[in-house]
Amino acid sequence: MNNNYGGFKLSKKLPKQPEANIGLVGHVDHGKTTLTKALSGVWTDTHSEELKRGISIKLGYADTAFFKTKKGDYYVSGKNPDGKKDNFEDLQRVVSFVDAPGHETLMAIMISGASIMDGALLMVAANEKCPQPQTREHLMALEIAGIKNIIVVQNKIDLVSREKALDNYNQIKEFLKDTLAENAPIIPISAHHDVNLDMLINSIQEIIPTPKRDEKEDALMYVARSFDVNRPGTRPNKIQGGIIGGSIVSGKFKIGDEIEIGPGRRIQVSGKDSWVPIESTISSIKGGGLNLDSMNAGGLCGMATKLDPNLSKSDNLSGQVVAIKGKLPPVRSKVQLDVKLLEEMVGSDGESTEVYPLRHGEPLMVTVATAKSMGTVSNNQKGKVFLNLKLPICANIGSRLSLSRRVGTRWRLIGHASIID
Repeated sequence: MNNNYGGFKLSKKLPKQPEANIGLVGHVDHGKTTLTKALSGVWTDTHSEELKRGISIKLGYADTAFFKTKKGDYYVSGKNPDGKKDNFEDLQRVVSFVDAPGHETLMAIMISGASIMDGALLMVAANEKCPQPQTREHLMALEIAGIKNIIVVQNKIDLVSREKALDNYNQIKEFLKDTLAENAPIIPISAHHDVNLDMLINSIQEIIPTPKRDEKEDALMYVARSFDVNRPGTRPNKIQGGIIGGSIVSGKFKIGDEIEIGPGRRIQVSGKDSWVPIESTISSIKGGGLNLDSMNAGGLCGMATKLDPNLSKSDNLSGQVVAIKGKLPPVRSKVQLDVKLLEEMVGSDGESTEVYPLRHGEPLMVTVATAKSMGTVSNNQKGKVFLNLKLPICANIGSRLSLSRRVGTRWRLIGHASIID
């Protein structure tokens, strides 16, 4: 099997599967990808446009292990402060990092990433005024996603004087007032020079615990990426099935499981579109760089399947849901929502504007888990909204959605909702 697993950076072998997902969010160019590299050894910007433009466009993923020496010093895989190999007696935890795009036009991707995060690092550059527009918007997205375990990372302290760093720290404290991150620790670091990463890991261990998970729950995985790992010209008898990657959010999958992927694929019957879940079988699983027989809810993983690779190429299955056959959540093309709108939304210049009520016929962008769709408001009574969806979603009652409204040429986050029917 391909060690790169079609783009999921799982090639480094770790002691065990990851058990928690930690997001890196914040304004563009504040150091999310650089910090991911410092903590995991993996540069997550591999898409050609990402390399060309120097920003993250798709969700990036990387795994690492946290260790703690007998002296009490924390370190990550491959960076033992004693200059020795990793001591597995010092192992504390294996985690996955989700590197979310910061550019304002990529907010929907960031929100989808928030759905698989157990906690988050909010990046703030010490050499820029705080808050920047996406700093504010990403914090709102974390609140919508229900993520309360947050650490603020004051990066690029190597670029400023002590006085400037303290001024920036005070700006951060003021910005965090009356938010869910008001009491979040602020850790100054230089990701580029590996400065203070031990204190950051210490804070992660204290602030972002591994959630309690029940293996007996129905197995469910949110697909964030999908790939065809076959090279052009591969002989038919050498072709590998499609790869799907993402986060298992409940239960456990194992090799040989028969699975359903929904909403699936679109078919036309008598001129009308309908969606049929895709069935397949898991042929192998990789997590933490390890080939596994099974994988529980926790960090990020990749699954090789018996799918026609044409179905999985180029992230075609991104946003879909994987479940054991017969356990797939309902496929919904219309939803009734209990909506909570924000009081204000953040513009590209950082200025806030009031969020006005939803209107009949208004188009909205909807994000649920890793899926995105367009919806049209068909009714709006006493906070309960009906949305007709252009692309169906696969979700249970109670699932949380984010709502974005088109303002000018961009989509702006305006609120969240839960499915009530």
